[in-house]
Amino acid sequence: MIAFVRGNFIIKSPAQVIVDVNGVGYELQISLNTYTAIANSSSGQLSTYLHITENAQTLFGFHDNREKELFLQLISVSGVGASTARMMLSGMKPDEIVKAIVQGNVKQLESIKGIGKKTAERLIVELKDKLSKGSTANLDAFVPQSNTIEVDALNALTSLGIGRPLAEAALKKALKNATSNTPLEELIRISLKNM
Repeated sequence: MIAFVRGNFIIKSPAQVIVDVNGVGYELQISLNTYTAIANSSSGQLSTYLHITENAQTLFGFHDNREKELFLQLISVSGVGASTARMMLSGMKPDEIVKAIVQGNVKQLESIKGIGKKTAERLIVELKDKLSKGSTANLDAFVPQSNTIEVDALNALTSLGIGRPLAEAALKKALKNATSNTPLEELIRISLKNM
């Protein structure tokens, strides 16, 4: 699985970006939300999700992990494919989608192209509890701003089998006492003690 790509943005459009990674061009399908975030950048890093179907292999790119996590939540709902999820992330900001689902706002979800009443209701039924209980796309979730030591620490904690909300809370506490020189291993140890 390709977790992210980092390189130069060779071609950008509101629907896709081609990233040159050491001479190899990766074509990523992106949302309007991601395009807005990278529009003025000539290079950077995008989190990715490789969607494999019978007829194609499509690489989706996301400006941050929060958008990627919401995308994964959306495609877990029956009737919501990868293209529809990307359309949702283009039609509304991730925070707005989460808020609409948590508040059960069918009309707001229906305003997105490709989302009918039944799909909107299914999204609410299947995701409302997950999103309102502090899952990965929670409105107040801790989201590291870049691929830094915080991201590495959070990934390490979750790979140890610790739930993301608990890992985020422990890491927040650890970061309050950490300095800019605190090594990754120490940050993980402090976080584990904060649980």
